[in-house]
Amino acid sequence: MDRKRIYNPSSNETLTERRVFNGNPHGILNFTKAKYQWALKLWDLMEANTWFPKEVDTTDDVRCYAHELTQAEKRMYDLVWSQLISMDSFQTNNLADNINPYITAPEINAVLSRQAYEEANHSKSYAVMVEAICDNTDLIYEMEKHDDVLREKNDYISSVYAELAGEVTDEKLLLAMVANQILEGVYFYSGFTAIYSLARAGKMLGSAQMIRFIQRDEITHLLLFQNMINSVRTERPDLFTPEMEAKIYDMFKKAGELEIKWGKYITQNQIMGFTDDIIEQYIQYLIDQRLVAIGLKRLYNVAHPIKWVDDFAKFNDQKSNFFEAKVTNYSKGSISFDDF
Repeated sequence: MDRKRIYNPSSNETLTERRVFNGNPHGILNFTKAKYQWALKLWDLMEANTWFPKEVDTTDDVRCYAHELTQAEKRMYDLVWSQLISMDSFQTNNLADNINPYITAPEINAVLSRQAYEEANHSKSYAVMVEAICDNTDLIYEMEKHDDVLREKNDYISSVYAELAGEVTDEKLLLAMVANQILEGVYFYSGFTAIYSLARAGKMLGSAQMIRFIQRDEITHLLLFQNMINSVRTERPDLFTPEMEAKIYDMFKKAGELEIKWGKYITQNQIMGFTDDIIEQYIQYLIDQRLVAIGLKRLYNVAHPIKWVDDFAKFNDQKSNFFEAKVTNYSKGSISFDDF
């Protein structure tokens, strides 16, 4: 598969001929003519939810980190930011370098570009939090050099993306979309929930508010890749062979193992309401939700074990179920839709 041409005036591709990849795009972005209406809705939603890290007041978190967190909580807090910093750093580059160059629908190109900006904005938010609150900023940004468990997780995530550095095939690009769905819908969640567990105990409330902003973005990113995968399923059903589906299930299983290991590692059974058993069941629940969203079967058939997390993820009058990836209303916008 070749990278798409930036400008291709000889293209006669019609809207009905447009494809997620392997199309023949003109290179002109026209928001009034789009095949993938879900991409336009996502663009409007992401635009309506624009936010900046300076909107979050972290003053009380500085005091809380220094005087109220236990050593176990402080360790967990530092490790969470190290992991989130790594993943958003990966994603900012991955979207621009490995994914978008091969996507041939201009409206999807636009949303991927918007996502890349949001991932960088998340990195800015982490810098705000870490610089203001944590004891050792440099250590947090270089934690993977010192922590084997973090390094294992980062190495695996980056290795999946690195496969695109060679010859790109239809199958590889589909698996890269799945890898992005996993990152947006599984890998972030131990970290998110760890911060919410502190807020549930009345601690680090500013940090929890920052996570709400970030998670609100991540759900749109998850919806983006779920819709990309489902659109490819419609356009290229030949790609969804039993062998391909087996690879996808294996990717989810491996991701689940890593995220469960990470969640147990950062909490060490010392965080109230966030035990090893809960972490395992929670990640398995998320994996089942993500699989169903792309037309596959559940692996674990478990219930959501910590529904209190849903309340912490809510945003003012926002009514959403982040874990089923269904958005009905957002506090900064009036857009309402259920077709995701």
